[in-house]
Amino acid sequence: MVGKRLALLALLLVPRPTSGQDGGGKVDAFFAEEVWAKVGERTCLNCHTGRGEAAESDFLLRETELDPGALRHNRDAFGRVAAARKDGTSKILLKVSGGMKHGGGTPFKAGTTGYKILEAFVRRLGEASSSTPYVPPPFFQGVEMATPDRLLRRATLSLAGRLPRPGELAGGMDAALDGLLKEDAFYDRLKEGFNDILLAKGYEGNADDALSYDHFEKTRHWYQKHDLSHVPEKERQKAGYKLADDYRAALLREPYELIAHIVRSERPFTEIATADYFMVSPYTARGYGIFETLKDKFKNLDDPFEYVPARLPALKGRDGKTQRTGAGIYPHAGILSLFQYLRRYPTTVTNRNRLRARVYYRHFLGIDVMALAPRVTDAAAVGAKFANPTLQAPDCVVCHRTIDPVAGLFQDYFNEEGHFGPRKEGWFTDMFGPGLEGRDLPPEERWRALQWLGQETAKDPRFAVAMVEHVYYLLMGRRPSLAPVDIDDPHFGAKRRAYLELRKEVRDIAARFTKENFNLKAVFKAWIASPFYRVDGLSKAAATAARRAELDDVGVVHLLTPEQLERKVAAVFGRRWGRLDDGDSKYGILYGGIDSKSVTERASDPSGAMGALQRILANDVACANVPADFAREPAKRRLFPDVELDDLPGTPESDAKIRRTIVHLHELLLGRARAEDVERAVRLFAGILEDAKAAKGLEKTESYYCRAGKEEKRSPDPHYTLRAWRGLVTYLLRQDDFLYE
Repeated sequence: MVGKRLALLALLLVPRPTSGQDGGGKVDAFFAEEVWAKVGERTCLNCHTGRGEAAESDFLLRETELDPGALRHNRDAFGRVAAARKDGTSKILLKVSGGMKHGGGTPFKAGTTGYKILEAFVRRLGEASSSTPYVPPPFFQGVEMATPDRLLRRATLSLAGRLPRPGELAGGMDAALDGLLKEDAFYDRLKEGFNDILLAKGYEGNADDALSYDHFEKTRHWYQKHDLSHVPEKERQKAGYKLADDYRAALLREPYELIAHIVRSERPFTEIATADYFMVSPYTARGYGIFETLKDKFKNLDDPFEYVPARLPALKGRDGKTQRTGAGIYPHAGILSLFQYLRRYPTTVTNRNRLRARVYYRHFLGIDVMALAPRVTDAAAVGAKFANPTLQAPDCVVCHRTIDPVAGLFQDYFNEEGHFGPRKEGWFTDMFGPGLEGRDLPPEERWRALQWLGQETAKDPRFAVAMVEHVYYLLMGRRPSLAPVDIDDPHFGAKRRAYLELRKEVRDIAARFTKENFNLKAVFKAWIASPFYRVDGLSKAAATAARRAELDDVGVVHLLTPEQLERKVAAVFGRRWGRLDDGDSKYGILYGGIDSKSVTERASDPSGAMGALQRILANDVACANVPADFAREPAKRRLFPDVELDDLPGTPESDAKIRRTIVHLHELLLGRARAEDVERAVRLFAGILEDAKAAKGLEKTESYYCRAGKEEKRSPDPHYTLRAWRGLVTYLLRQDDFLYE
């Protein structure tokens, strides 16, 4: 079974292109959709390949995702074994059910779904030549795609927190995206999105704790001695606190400023693993003790968030020992060698950098190695049987052979604080030696092990795939779906086809990314142009259960994050609500946000508390903005440029104004004005006014809390139209089209 698991590990660690077509002659639909999809690909392929445990077997299969003609080959291979018999029973049925010797054990006992599929295949052998070839319909058949206007609105709100500008599409979508991807707001979104992935802001302690006391003793707390004599004495303490806060915030931003610098400069994105520099601001440069050598490069020495590339000198400890380096420069390796990243993922004497190895695979190669690891049911028995389980026990070796070499590459940072500090006794000899997937770290590269790792990473095709998946997450708000595993699921085939289609898109975009010298902007543009991002709805023809299962993971349908929702409010109304992204408020976490430390996954489905916050937001934003908008001159209004408070339903002119305004509000807030939605809103507006007319004793002024400004008096509302429009805006703010992307 060890070989089987190693083969599975190898298969999953290598990015596999997708096909779904046989490409080499007719293959019947039953074999493609049942035998291969549910049995061959999921079970037999683990061992019966040239690199699997059954490599010496006559029954060898090929990856259909790598070789378009492999499905035909695999059909023939299955046919040969199925046709062979022993005592009148097909050998393929005997092997999988335990009736014959089989190195892979008993994957399908008689009566299981897999066994029944193979039984049916054996019965159908003589019918294969007359069966219908497997030709699936177009994957996006029956799917409505966004118009260019709606697509641009989606992209600008997502990546820049704004609405499209007039004429922005005049030069075409490609030109519009080129401009969008140069905006400062895009880089803020880029940094925010990559923190969701790396979580480097979430380490324990203060931000300056990432700088070791041993190497930065005299500089890391520079703010405590900074001259503030120019600040009035009564404000000096507050200024000191702000200085420390800004310095710490600047330190936390450094990993993401490196990412932004690479993308803004359109440098190869492989530099997140290979950059021989890091980013510092005037404040953080002081913490590293390199301010004097860099101060001429800054435009504003008092700006804590102006960053420039820099290099650290070799680290020198309090004991006088200097880190071994080349040319006396710290061996920078992009994010891999940043103190913040190392601090965020520290080690222990028992973990031995294995956590770092695991997150390296996840962040840089897109592999969740824990999902590949077998679960040991009796750890005590394994420990009693083997002197060193991680080197000897098959169930342990299958994972540790991959993890431990990478862990060894981080050996110069062996302390629980995440700081530089090699183990005094040298690296562990009871682990697989430092390296990467069969490539040992050359001895002469020992002093720059992370640089070596970064360079090897840049050459790995999985790096491009992982970055494409990261951008998918940033745009879609979810990670790409995994391959289905339950072959008893009635929609297994539909889900598998969806998975393969998405993998094909990922692979195609990764190829473009590589071809364009790893310019990450090309990945954003490719995803936005892809049908997966452009999906805008399903036709009635695509409403069947199977088709819905197939299309479940297409399109942008996710709850806006607290930060995105605040930006959307600002884009529409000109100002934020301000309660979801306020650093002193806990509403952001309550609304599904993260703190990068204890809360690291954003909520994808609304809870009761989140629903309550949605209601509060809708009430507050409408309350603050509707009266204020009516208080402006019509030409300066965002919401109500074409209607006044004395426009009541009942006359053709007023009815036309009200309808135009409702259409405008739908387009502004929701991005579209469907006829049925507009009619519903017209009835709602009229209904509010009817209820007000029927009520007795209603005040003729707007609520005190909804004044146009703090110094303003309560707005007159003799016809209740101001409050009716406020009710309508509240209603629109609670629609899925506003709260979701």
